[in-house]
Amino acid sequence: MNTATRHVARDAEANPALRTLARAGYAADGLVHLLTGTIVLVVTFGGEGESDQTGAFKAVAAAPLGFVVLWVLAVALWALAAYHVFEAMLARGDSSAKKWARRLGEVGQVVAFAALGVIAAVVAAGAHPNGERSVETLSGDLIAASGGPLLLGAIGLGVAIAGATFTGFGTMRRFREHTGIPPGPPGIAVTVVGGVGYIAKGIALVIVGALLVVASVTLDADVAGGMDGAVNALLELPYGRWLGGAVGIGLLAYGLFLFARARYARL
Repeated sequence: MNTATRHVARDAEANPALRTLARAGYAADGLVHLLTGTIVLVVTFGGEGESDQTGAFKAVAAAPLGFVVLWVLAVALWALAAYHVFEAMLARGDSSAKKWARRLGEVGQVVAFAALGVIAAVVAAGAHPNGERSVETLSGDLIAASGGPLLLGAIGLGVAIAGATFTGFGTMRRFREHTGIPPGPPGIAVTVVGGVGYIAKGIALVIVGALLVVASVTLDADVAGGMDGAVNALLELPYGRWLGGAVGIGLLAYGLFLFARARYARL
Protein backbone atom coordinates (compact mmCIF):
# COMPACT_ATOMS: atom_id res chain seq x y z
CA MET A 1 0.00 0.00 0.00
CA ASN A 2 1.44 3.37 -1.01
CA THR A 3 1.91 6.29 1.36
CA ALA A 4 -0.99 8.34 -0.06
CA THR A 5 -3.45 5.47 0.41
CA ARG A 6 -2.29 4.88 3.98
CA HIS A 7 -2.67 8.59 4.68
CA VAL A 8 -6.27 8.55 3.42
CA ALA A 9 -7.04 5.42 5.44
CA ARG A 10 -5.47 6.94 8.58
CA ASP A 11 -7.52 10.13 8.22
CA ALA A 12 -10.72 8.15 7.69
CA GLU A 13 -10.00 5.90 10.68
CA ALA A 14 -9.42 8.93 12.90
CA ASN A 15 -12.63 10.67 11.83
CA PRO A 16 -14.64 11.40 15.03
CA ALA A 17 -17.99 10.72 13.33
CA LEU A 18 -16.86 7.29 12.11
CA ARG A 19 -15.46 6.41 15.53
CA THR A 20 -18.73 7.41 17.21
CA LEU A 21 -20.72 5.27 14.76
CA ALA A 22 -18.26 2.40 15.25
CA ARG A 23 -18.89 2.52 19.01
CA ALA A 24 -22.60 2.47 18.23
CA GLY A 25 -21.89 -0.62 16.14
CA TYR A 26 -20.48 -2.42 19.16
CA ALA A 27 -23.62 -1.49 21.10
CA ALA A 28 -25.77 -2.76 18.21
CA ASP A 29 -23.89 -6.05 18.23
CA GLY A 30 -24.35 -6.16 22.00
CA LEU A 31 -28.12 -5.83 21.63
CA VAL A 32 -28.13 -8.65 19.06
CA HIS A 33 -26.26 -10.95 21.45
CA LEU A 34 -28.49 -10.05 24.39
CA LEU A 35 -31.55 -10.98 22.34
CA THR A 36 -29.89 -14.13 20.98
CA GLY A 37 -28.88 -15.24 24.46
CA THR A 38 -32.43 -14.67 25.70
CA ILE A 39 -33.88 -16.73 22.84
CA VAL A 40 -31.34 -19.51 23.51
CA LEU A 41 -32.53 -19.67 27.13
CA VAL A 42 -36.16 -19.73 26.01
CA VAL A 43 -35.48 -22.61 23.60
CA THR A 44 -33.37 -24.45 26.17
CA PHE A 45 -36.23 -24.56 28.64
CA GLY A 46 -38.87 -25.70 26.17
CA GLY A 47 -39.94 -22.55 24.35
CA GLU A 48 -39.79 -21.80 20.64
CA GLY A 49 -37.71 -19.36 18.66
CA GLU A 50 -34.85 -18.92 16.20
CA SER A 51 -31.80 -18.85 18.44
CA ASP A 52 -29.55 -16.92 16.07
CA GLN A 53 -29.00 -13.36 14.86
CA THR A 54 -31.89 -13.59 12.41
CA GLY A 55 -34.22 -14.50 15.25
CA ALA A 56 -32.90 -11.55 17.26
CA PHE A 57 -33.62 -9.12 14.41
CA LYS A 58 -37.10 -10.56 13.97
CA ALA A 59 -37.73 -9.95 17.67
CA VAL A 60 -36.75 -6.30 17.16
CA ALA A 61 -39.01 -6.08 14.10
CA ALA A 62 -41.97 -7.24 16.19
CA ALA A 63 -41.60 -4.27 18.56
CA PRO A 64 -43.31 -0.90 17.92
CA LEU A 65 -41.26 1.03 15.33
CA GLY A 66 -39.01 -2.00 15.17
CA PHE A 67 -38.15 -1.36 11.51
CA VAL A 68 -36.71 2.04 12.48
CA VAL A 69 -34.53 0.44 15.15
CA LEU A 70 -33.38 -2.16 12.63
CA TRP A 71 -32.24 0.50 10.17
CA VAL A 72 -30.35 2.26 12.96
CA LEU A 73 -28.70 -1.04 13.87
CA ALA A 74 -27.82 -1.69 10.22
CA VAL A 75 -26.15 1.71 9.78
CA ALA A 76 -24.17 1.32 13.02
CA LEU A 77 -23.00 -2.18 12.06
CA TRP A 78 -21.95 -1.03 8.59
CA ALA A 79 -20.03 1.86 10.14
CA LEU A 80 -18.22 -0.59 12.40
CA ALA A 81 -17.42 -2.74 9.35
CA ALA A 82 -16.05 0.35 7.57
CA TYR A 83 -13.86 1.18 10.56
CA HIS A 84 -12.36 -2.32 10.44
CA VAL A 85 -11.72 -1.89 6.70
CA PHE A 86 -9.40 0.98 7.54
CA GLU A 87 -7.91 -1.01 10.41
CA ALA A 88 -7.11 -3.79 7.94
CA MET A 89 -5.47 -1.33 5.58
CA LEU A 90 -3.36 0.07 8.43
CA ALA A 91 -2.55 -3.31 10.01
CA ARG A 92 0.52 -3.06 12.23
CA GLY A 93 2.93 -5.73 13.38
CA ASP A 94 6.56 -6.48 14.24
CA SER A 95 6.84 -8.74 11.19
CA SER A 96 5.12 -9.30 7.87
CA ALA A 97 3.50 -12.48 9.20
CA LYS A 98 2.03 -10.70 12.23
CA LYS A 99 0.87 -7.86 10.04
CA TRP A 100 -0.99 -10.20 7.69
CA ALA A 101 -2.45 -12.16 10.60
CA ARG A 102 -3.78 -8.89 12.02
CA ARG A 103 -5.10 -7.92 8.58
CA LEU A 104 -6.93 -11.23 8.12
CA GLY A 105 -8.50 -10.85 11.55
CA GLU A 106 -9.73 -7.39 10.64
CA VAL A 107 -11.15 -8.67 7.33
CA GLY A 108 -13.04 -11.34 9.24
CA GLN A 109 -14.63 -8.65 11.40
CA VAL A 110 -15.50 -6.61 8.30
CA VAL A 111 -17.37 -9.58 6.84
CA ALA A 112 -19.12 -10.39 10.12
CA PHE A 113 -20.36 -6.88 10.87
CA ALA A 114 -21.29 -6.10 7.26
CA ALA A 115 -23.29 -9.34 7.05
CA LEU A 116 -25.11 -8.55 10.30
CA GLY A 117 -25.99 -5.13 8.89
CA VAL A 118 -27.37 -6.74 5.74
CA ILE A 119 -29.55 -9.12 7.77
CA ALA A 120 -30.87 -6.21 9.84
CA ALA A 121 -31.68 -4.25 6.66
CA VAL A 122 -33.37 -7.25 5.02
CA VAL A 123 -35.60 -7.81 8.05
CA ALA A 124 -36.30 -4.06 8.28
CA ALA A 125 -37.47 -4.15 4.65
CA GLY A 126 -40.09 -6.73 5.57
CA ALA A 127 -38.41 -10.00 4.61
CA HIS A 128 -38.52 -13.05 6.86
CA PRO A 129 -35.24 -14.91 6.30
CA ASN A 130 -34.51 -18.16 8.07
CA GLY A 131 -30.86 -18.32 9.06
CA GLU A 132 -30.82 -22.07 9.64
CA ARG A 133 -32.51 -22.85 6.33
CA SER A 134 -30.16 -20.49 4.51
CA VAL A 135 -27.11 -22.32 5.90
CA GLU A 136 -28.57 -25.68 4.88
CA THR A 137 -29.42 -24.41 1.38
CA LEU A 138 -25.96 -22.94 0.85
CA SER A 139 -24.37 -26.13 2.16
CA GLY A 140 -26.49 -28.20 -0.23
CA ASP A 141 -25.45 -26.05 -3.17
CA LEU A 142 -21.78 -26.45 -2.24
CA ILE A 143 -22.10 -30.22 -1.78
CA ALA A 144 -23.65 -30.49 -5.25
CA ALA A 145 -20.88 -28.46 -6.89
CA SER A 146 -17.56 -29.81 -8.11
CA GLY A 147 -15.07 -29.39 -5.26
CA GLY A 148 -17.85 -27.91 -3.15
CA PRO A 149 -17.55 -30.39 -0.25
CA LEU A 150 -13.89 -29.43 0.17
CA LEU A 151 -14.81 -25.76 0.21
CA LEU A 152 -17.61 -26.40 2.72
CA GLY A 153 -15.19 -28.33 4.91
CA ALA A 154 -12.66 -25.51 4.69
CA ILE A 155 -15.34 -22.98 5.69
CA GLY A 156 -16.36 -25.16 8.62
CA LEU A 157 -12.73 -25.50 9.70
CA GLY A 158 -12.32 -21.73 9.47
CA VAL A 159 -15.40 -21.14 11.62
CA ALA A 160 -14.16 -23.67 14.18
CA ILE A 161 -10.75 -21.98 14.30
CA ALA A 162 -12.47 -18.63 14.81
CA GLY A 163 -14.41 -20.21 17.67
CA ALA A 164 -11.24 -21.57 19.23
CA THR A 165 -9.71 -18.10 18.92
CA PHE A 166 -12.71 -16.59 20.73
CA THR A 167 -12.36 -19.18 23.49
CA GLY A 168 -8.65 -18.42 23.77
CA PHE A 169 -9.35 -14.70 23.98
CA GLY A 170 -11.78 -15.36 26.81
CA THR A 171 -9.54 -17.78 28.68
CA MET A 172 -6.42 -15.63 28.41
CA ARG A 173 -8.43 -12.37 28.69
CA ARG A 174 -6.72 -11.07 25.59
CA PHE A 175 -9.78 -8.93 24.81
CA ARG A 176 -8.26 -6.48 27.30
CA GLU A 177 -5.71 -5.57 24.62
CA HIS A 178 -8.46 -3.85 22.65
CA THR A 179 -10.50 -2.47 25.53
CA GLY A 180 -9.53 0.08 28.14
CA ILE A 181 -10.63 -1.70 31.33
CA PRO A 182 -11.75 0.85 33.96
CA PRO A 183 -10.32 0.55 37.48
CA GLY A 184 -12.12 -0.91 40.47
CA PRO A 185 -15.35 -2.96 40.52
CA PRO A 186 -16.50 -1.78 37.05
CA GLY A 187 -13.26 -3.14 35.57
CA ILE A 188 -13.70 -6.46 37.36
CA ALA A 189 -17.26 -6.71 36.02
CA VAL A 190 -16.15 -5.95 32.45
CA THR A 191 -13.37 -8.54 32.68
CA VAL A 192 -15.72 -11.23 34.03
CA VAL A 193 -18.48 -10.75 31.46
CA GLY A 194 -15.85 -10.46 28.72
CA GLY A 195 -14.18 -13.73 29.68
CA VAL A 196 -17.44 -15.65 30.05
CA GLY A 197 -18.88 -14.13 26.90
CA TYR A 198 -15.89 -14.86 24.67
CA ILE A 199 -15.73 -18.47 25.86
CA ALA A 200 -19.47 -19.06 25.27
CA LYS A 201 -19.35 -17.41 21.84
CA GLY A 202 -16.31 -19.50 20.97
CA ILE A 203 -17.96 -22.77 21.99
CA ALA A 204 -20.99 -21.98 19.84
CA LEU A 205 -18.79 -21.17 16.82
CA VAL A 206 -16.76 -24.37 17.25
CA ILE A 207 -20.00 -26.37 17.15
CA VAL A 208 -21.19 -24.50 14.05
CA GLY A 209 -17.87 -25.22 12.35
CA ALA A 210 -18.01 -28.88 13.36
CA LEU A 211 -21.51 -29.23 11.89
CA LEU A 212 -20.32 -27.80 8.58
CA VAL A 213 -17.33 -30.16 8.49
CA VAL A 214 -19.54 -33.17 9.24
CA ALA A 215 -21.94 -32.07 6.47
CA SER A 216 -19.03 -31.84 4.01
CA VAL A 217 -17.84 -35.37 4.92
CA THR A 218 -21.26 -37.05 4.98
CA LEU A 219 -22.54 -35.01 1.99
CA ASP A 220 -25.68 -34.32 4.02
CA ALA A 221 -26.71 -30.64 4.00
CA ASP A 222 -29.31 -31.28 6.71
CA VAL A 223 -26.48 -31.79 9.20
CA ALA A 224 -25.16 -28.27 8.61
CA GLY A 225 -26.43 -25.45 10.75
CA GLY A 226 -25.79 -22.02 12.16
CA MET A 227 -26.17 -20.85 15.74
CA ASP A 228 -29.68 -22.30 15.92
CA GLY A 229 -28.34 -25.68 14.81
CA ALA A 230 -25.52 -25.47 17.34
CA VAL A 231 -28.00 -24.91 20.16
CA ASN A 232 -30.14 -27.84 19.01
CA ALA A 233 -27.02 -30.02 18.82
CA LEU A 234 -26.13 -29.06 22.40
CA LEU A 235 -29.64 -29.89 23.64
CA GLU A 236 -29.34 -33.41 22.25
CA LEU A 237 -26.26 -34.12 24.38
CA PRO A 238 -26.33 -35.47 27.95
CA TYR A 239 -27.04 -32.56 30.30
CA GLY A 240 -28.03 -30.64 27.17
CA ARG A 241 -30.25 -28.20 29.01
CA TRP A 242 -27.42 -27.29 31.34
CA LEU A 243 -25.11 -26.79 28.36
CA GLY A 244 -27.70 -24.78 26.44
CA GLY A 245 -28.38 -22.66 29.50
CA ALA A 246 -24.66 -22.02 29.96
CA VAL A 247 -24.30 -20.89 26.34
CA GLY A 248 -27.37 -18.66 26.65
CA ILE A 249 -26.01 -17.01 29.80
CA GLY A 250 -22.62 -16.70 28.12
CA LEU A 251 -24.13 -14.91 25.13
CA LEU A 252 -25.91 -12.53 27.51
CA ALA A 253 -22.53 -11.86 29.15
CA TYR A 254 -20.95 -11.25 25.75
CA GLY A 255 -23.72 -8.81 24.91
CA LEU A 256 -23.07 -6.89 28.13
CA PHE A 257 -19.35 -6.86 27.37
CA LEU A 258 -20.03 -5.38 23.92
CA PHE A 259 -21.96 -2.53 25.53
CA ALA A 260 -18.92 -1.93 27.74
CA ARG A 261 -16.69 -2.14 24.67
CA ALA A 262 -18.80 0.53 22.99
CA ARG A 263 -17.69 2.81 25.80
CA TYR A 264 -14.14 1.62 26.46
CA ALA A 265 -12.86 0.23 23.11
CA ARG A 266 -9.48 1.55 22.05
CA LEU A 267 -10.31 3.07 18.68
